[in-house]
Amino acid sequence: MSVLAAFSITPLGGGVGEDGSVGAAVAEAVRIVRASGLPNETNAMFTNLEGEWDEVMAVVKACVDRLAEVAPRVSVVVKLDVRPGASGALRSKVERIEGHLAGS
Repeated sequence: MSVLAAFSITPLGGGVGEDGSVGAAVAEAVRIVRASGLPNETNAMFTNLEGEWDEVMAVVKACVDRLAEVAPRVSVVVKLDVRPGASGALRSKVERIEGHLAGS
């Protein structure tokens, strides 16, 4: 089952740098996502990931497990678009919107 996931992950109660930022810990999660080989992109609020259900969920779990090594709690927000048989949605959804913007 094909899944497009948008997720945000934050360590709570640990994993905070000297400047109060969780950026270094979040970067560890992004490294896991990028190493997965699945189509992905990261923006200011979420990391988007596309693949089969089990692949995507395994990557999210690996991110949680990694942050749990540096923090006693991990907050995760996940939004899923489940479309059996679909692929390339990570790019095509944006391309469709850009096409509409170009035509206006």
